[in-house]
Amino acid sequence: MGNTMCMTKKEIREAGKNGIGSRSRRMERSKRRSLLEEELLHRQALSMAIQQHQLSQRFDGSISRRVGSTSSRRRNDLTDQLTNSKQLPEFLENIKTKKIVLIHGEGFGAWCWYKTIALLEETGLVPTALDLTGSGIDLTNTNNVTSLEAYSKPLIIYLENLPEDEKVILVGHSAGGACVSFALEHFPTKIAKAVFLCATMISDGQRPFDVFAEELGSAELFTQESKFLTYGNGKDKPATGIMFEKEQMHGLYFNQSPTKDVALAMVSMRPIPLGPMMDKLSLTPEKYGASRRFYIQTLDDHALSPDVQEKLVRVNPPEGVFKIKGSDHSPFFSKPQSLHKILVEIAQIP
Repeated sequence: MGNTMCMTKKEIREAGKNGIGSRSRRMERSKRRSLLEEELLHRQALSMAIQQHQLSQRFDGSISRRVGSTSSRRRNDLTDQLTNSKQLPEFLENIKTKKIVLIHGEGFGAWCWYKTIALLEETGLVPTALDLTGSGIDLTNTNNVTSLEAYSKPLIIYLENLPEDEKVILVGHSAGGACVSFALEHFPTKIAKAVFLCATMISDGQRPFDVFAEELGSAELFTQESKFLTYGNGKDKPATGIMFEKEQMHGLYFNQSPTKDVALAMVSMRPIPLGPMMDKLSLTPEKYGASRRFYIQTLDDHALSPDVQEKLVRVNPPEGVFKIKGSDHSPFFSKPQSLHKILVEIAQIP
């Protein structure tokens, strides 16, 4: 009757199967594309890391201090998208500070943020990852990095060159948190917010190493007995660095990280300069104390246990605390989506 179309039960079932099958195929294609994109990112990052490793073997360092993108093509594509779009997403328009500066932890380099950079860029934010002195592909011999100020020099230069009317959000991972604290004390007007990612959010008069004392023992005992110390100036001179063996690194930093990222780290990690870890920070209530600080806890962390992280936020309370379940000490590898979501949420806080 009229234009009404009648279907038998068998035809209805077949149509339903076809619909489900079509959706399933689309989901499968989308999943394959995502896996291919992730594989491409891994290959790019691993290729860059191997190149960096070869350079560090030859020159003991780097040819570049800053990584602003996983690839120039990705950055240019994103710029074109934002330029051609009629308007930015509403939440992005409400974010006052879009520049996010990523500071790696001990032994790492700018390379470790490759997933975070890609995700933040896709959101429309502007991330920059820095190699600290003697880290990543920085040319400086790690044995010659003897203070926290020297270790933080690339960050200091970046903030010194930042236009007066601009501010950034600093994100510090692990011992990189001490560099963020140093920056908060010396450049308080240039930092809108500071994020400590399972980091050494130390108090006035503390050393970055003090935070790790529960896992590594007292600084005095560690410097006398640890088999992981390196002596760049000779065995008869004081230790200059720390270099964990692969087994120890895996257990401390990567107990939940994907195998490919662990492989990337193993060819990219460099010795940790000991001087900055033993340098006491002087922090004042007027500068550091007036800053907006946020802390991200990692709840399956073997390098900086959840109990230690909880103590840090209790002793030195930040404005906000976020937690990532199932993350090891390298959440940019083990939980990149969760980390990205939290960073965007912090950026949106008025």
